[in-house]
Amino acid sequence: MPKAFKSLIILAIVLSCALSKTSAQQNITTENKSKLDKLQDTLAVLSEATFSAKDNLARFEKNTQFVKKLISALKITDAYNYGFDSLKRISILPSPDRSFRMITWYVPTDEGTFRYYGTIQMATNDGSLKMYPLTDQTEKISDQNELTNAKMWFGARYYDIIPMVSSTKQPYWILLGWKGNNQKTTKKVIEVLSFDKDEPLFGKNIFETDKKGIYKNRIIFEYNKLNAMTLKFERKLNLIVFDHLAPYEPSMLNNYEYYVADLTFNAYKLNSDKLALVENVDLKNEPSPNDEFYGKPVKASTVVIKPNH
Repeated sequence: MPKAFKSLIILAIVLSCALSKTSAQQNITTENKSKLDKLQDTLAVLSEATFSAKDNLARFEKNTQFVKKLISALKITDAYNYGFDSLKRISILPSPDRSFRMITWYVPTDEGTFRYYGTIQMATNDGSLKMYPLTDQTEKISDQNELTNAKMWFGARYYDIIPMVSSTKQPYWILLGWKGNNQKTTKKVIEVLSFDKDEPLFGKNIFETDKKGIYKNRIIFEYNKLNAMTLKFERKLNLIVFDHLAPYEPSMLNNYEYYVADLTFNAYKLNSDKLALVENVDLKNEPSPNDEFYGKPVKASTVVIKPNH
């Protein structure tokens, strides 16, 4: 049996088991839904108050209140099945198998930097709360390629999650995230989440960086804050597509405040064990009525890999 086909079978089994587990959960009772509705209203007010606060002291005070109220809400039986759809500034990203969901957000500071907050909420059979709070330790992570955990998190606000199964039968998930950095640059990240002995682990040595066999645990992009960067998963093509970033001038190499998208694209091809780097990808987009807001078409229809000359 081909290796790729085996991986697909394993993934199907994992998804089936997880969906069975989720379907066994009780629906939210009318009483608990009413409680969650009220808490969501309070959370929405606190979230907006955090962003409208005039200084760091007021901003983090409101965020602390938000965190406490969020934990109270998540403790309600079967809160996992509640969407919190009114919390527009908070990313709530369920895994495709619904075994857990990532809850992440950020708080801007007076200095132009950002603090990240989050938790991994697990699905449980009895609807009780099981979660792993995430502690943003970006400033203490000297090697951005190191493996980290929930207590040493390279914080980001995640906006997409991609399930993977390796030949070792241990599933993992790829996360795409936005990571505002400072007054000069913005970052985006391709992160990996797995679980080892029931504990979350971030990073995995799967990203090809060149054709010399060098791999990284995560991929971090940094570029001029005023520039836009594409980083998205094309599901039909099984590719993570991203802008190639380059400095304005060769003399600005490694000075990332001068890095911008150069109108070319690269991609990572998803395989069972490693992600192969595909260079010189031609991203052809269908027109979108929102193009004027994004500065470029945003809906990809086809991807063509250009031959290298």
